[in-house]
Amino acid sequence: MFELDHDLAQEIVARAMAILPCNVNVMDSQGLILGSGEPERINTRHEGAQLVLANGRVVELDVEAAKCLKGVQPGVNLPLMLDGRLLGVLGLTGDPQQLRTYGELLRMTAEMLLAQRHLQVEQQWRRQRCDDLLALLLGGSGDSLRLLDEARQLGLKPHLPRVPCLFELRPGPPADALSAWLLSRYPDSWCVSPARESLLWCRPAAVAVDEARLIERLQRHGWAVERLASGRVAQNLEQLRKGYRRVRDLLAYGREVLPAQQLLSLERYRLPALLWRHRNDDALDELLEPLQRIRSKDASGQLLTTLRTWCAHDGQSQACADALGIHRNSLRYRLERIAELSEVDPLRLEGLLSLYLGLQLLPAE
Repeated sequence: MFELDHDLAQEIVARAMAILPCNVNVMDSQGLILGSGEPERINTRHEGAQLVLANGRVVELDVEAAKCLKGVQPGVNLPLMLDGRLLGVLGLTGDPQQLRTYGELLRMTAEMLLAQRHLQVEQQWRRQRCDDLLALLLGGSGDSLRLLDEARQLGLKPHLPRVPCLFELRPGPPADALSAWLLSRYPDSWCVSPARESLLWCRPAAVAVDEARLIERLQRHGWAVERLASGRVAQNLEQLRKGYRRVRDLLAYGREVLPAQQLLSLERYRLPALLWRHRNDDALDELLEPLQRIRSKDASGQLLTTLRTWCAHDGQSQACADALGIHRNSLRYRLERIAELSEVDPLRLEGLLSLYLGLQLLPAE
């Protein structure tokens, strides 16, 4: 429940005393002075405020009345209300007749500040609760009816089809600033920051996004995007959780194997990302051994470039030769040399597949 605190009370006092020729006190719902132009009175009890709290109305005290109460000076004491709830008391020290009009104007200003601060607190709580809910929904225990119902009440639309996109950022503006930017431009998005320099953006599947143009736009706004990995459409939360794991693997794969590639699509790199998750398995070493033998004898990188081009053109001789700018006889010689060094024949389907899979895991030098 929202309550007055010292900082807000002192802010009200400072603003009032900048224009009023009298001392101002702000008391909480127990009559304790939280803010005052007379610092020695802070944290003392104000019996005039207690009268206001007890009766819910303005209390004016002249010199004689003030003498009868402890910790009180002549002045006007007014209730501070927020949404119909008595939250505290505003006190002005001086002649009540002269301060009556000032008091009403100041009370209106103070209550506006209270409402503004209350709204900020509510918004902050909502953002934090949404972040907590998203962490649960994207974790392993986010399918309970209670959580889903709360997510719907907060407008998170948990059953909306989404596309998981994972940003890796260079040092610069924090990820939460990028989150706010994306949320303002792509309604119904989810944004979760796993770390300071990464951001998971689950955009609505119905929203078409040109990712290359998006990165250019972000860079103009000061966010240096190292790379962006995007997944496939997830129709439900379980698919979205799996999609998040896949784009996380895809981002790690791109960082190690394709460091110059800024945009990584799971549609394009599905198989390499799957293999990358199991890159530490001994069985995958067998895929890399033939390529390592080629690399050790290929100082210029010509053979590996040829092999990558051969795979990219599905083993089509003329298309590969044209792409490399060489004659088909030169291509045949290189392929024979590749087969000799790797002990795997790239002209056979099994050999081509083995070499292709190995290339997907071969870190760039």
